[in-house]
Amino acid sequence: MSVDPRIASVTNRIIERSKPSRELYLGRLREMAAKGPHRSTLSCGNLAHGFAACGPADKADLAGNVAPNLGIITAYNDMLSAHQPFETFPDQIRAAARAAGGVAQVAGGVPAMCDGVTQGQPGMELSLFSRDIIAMSASVGLSHNMFDAAVYLGVCDKIVPGLLIAALSFGHLPAVFVPAGPMTSGLPNDEKARIRQLYAEGKVGRDELLEAESKSYHGPGTCTFYGTANSNQMLMEIMGLHTPGASFVNPGTPLRDALTAEATRRALAITALGNEYTPVGEMIDERSLVNGVIGLHATGGSTNHTMHLIAMARAAGIRLTWEDISDLSDAVPLLARVYPNGPADVNHFNAAGGINFMIDQLLSVGLLHEEVRTVWGKGLSAYAVEARLGENGTVVRVPVSKASGDAKVATTMDKPFQPNGGLKMLTGNLGKAVIKISAVKLERQVIEAPARLFNDQFELQAAFNAGSLTGDFVAVVRFQGPKANGMPELHKLTPPLGVLQDRGQKIALVTDGRMSGASGKVPAAIHVTPEAKDGGPIARIREGDMIRLDAISGTLEVLVPAAEFDAREPASADLSHNEWGMGRELFARLRDNAGPADEGASILY
Repeated sequence: MSVDPRIASVTNRIIERSKPSRELYLGRLREMAAKGPHRSTLSCGNLAHGFAACGPADKADLAGNVAPNLGIITAYNDMLSAHQPFETFPDQIRAAARAAGGVAQVAGGVPAMCDGVTQGQPGMELSLFSRDIIAMSASVGLSHNMFDAAVYLGVCDKIVPGLLIAALSFGHLPAVFVPAGPMTSGLPNDEKARIRQLYAEGKVGRDELLEAESKSYHGPGTCTFYGTANSNQMLMEIMGLHTPGASFVNPGTPLRDALTAEATRRALAITALGNEYTPVGEMIDERSLVNGVIGLHATGGSTNHTMHLIAMARAAGIRLTWEDISDLSDAVPLLARVYPNGPADVNHFNAAGGINFMIDQLLSVGLLHEEVRTVWGKGLSAYAVEARLGENGTVVRVPVSKASGDAKVATTMDKPFQPNGGLKMLTGNLGKAVIKISAVKLERQVIEAPARLFNDQFELQAAFNAGSLTGDFVAVVRFQGPKANGMPELHKLTPPLGVLQDRGQKIALVTDGRMSGASGKVPAAIHVTPEAKDGGPIARIREGDMIRLDAISGTLEVLVPAAEFDAREPASADLSHNEWGMGRELFARLRDNAGPADEGASILY
């Protein structure tokens, strides 16, 4: 099946736009690759330090410069449920590498914070920038020049994008991403949301809320809603950085362990020492990134990736834009209903066929580039499979079913849940913004109402608690962008705005902050750029101005005469309370130098 002309058109314009930077990137990559396995360039003292702690067999292999050495970059810590299983992965990888004639060493660890822990807390203001720090930390680990390939252990929100930026910065090395899988299903997500709203209304207490949250987030593995962490796993699969079928297998199972061992063997097989050399910087190209965007739309994935994908693309010399992402949304139907876009969790989604079923459906009508390189070889059709445990404890794969295991969770191309994808760009006299519409009912996708102004989410909460948020309104929450305070996620807004909408009020949110993968049923224009701290138009909105958010036509406007609006002085805000405490004083330079959201909100590019 040839690729759909709409997909080809967007891909070709990305290729043309990216030519100068991509050619420079590939030239540098090939210069590094031409130097061959890099331990040969190390002095004897360098090499002795590099394998001093290894056992005799590993020392002999590394000294001979013929056995491939895998560098393990791990984001393990005990506090993230999704990352706790990684504690045992280095031992598994080392054992699998030795059995396959290679060596594996932990090259370095990277920080990994949990946004679920820091929601509404000062630490959340470090979250977005942790992505770029993770990329730099991984680069430190790989800079020892001891490795023929790298395996990356990471799952959650900023960790995987940061790891991929690092992998692409070392683009001459093959890279395999090894997931840990989602926790088993607990309290249904829609029930958790119901309890949160009751708590926001004061109808249940903290004990009931904590009980519900604990039943939802209850064990090792990724949180089971379809937020940024699970969107990351979908992206790594559809971009060919996982072995096929690896994304959503629960931790601590024989199949999960078999997939980890298999990923190790595959990483060894694609080094420059073998016949299948697959440097990740050449493997990931414009088509791979377009496939990732299409997967995001088809599954209703995280809005965070409107920034992360752009930053990851730039690490490979590729210039991806919000316009590209939005135009692809118009060509790709929504094929999945996973919370917050529906009641199912990722385990239900995987049981219904999961991302591999989606890949098969999208390939069947030319909505993906099939002829891409992956860690498994050439061709994305190799990912239209289900991974199972074979009798001998290895992984076997069978073609996915052409029928969904649950049509309410994963549907076919002829019966999409909606005709377009989950993410759109909005433009107008307030700048540019992003909206996730996959969970927003059609009748709520156009809102015109007066502005209510807030300088953080806590001001809005206070107004809600005081009962002053009456009538229809658009909540404008500003001074929440990268330069203002690091662009924290604003999930404290979700319960009160959801309550007001359920009461029959017409509600929308406009913010230069983030709402992330858990963006739900309230229409939210987020990542507004330029941000208020940069004097963007959002800073010139006044209380009571009429705002029109139209997610159907893709516009975001303040309905004030242009001459009057342009003549206004931008508002200012006291941000001194965001500048210290919980390490925020160490991030001042990052805030000052952060790029805009539509360019990835990065300090690196």
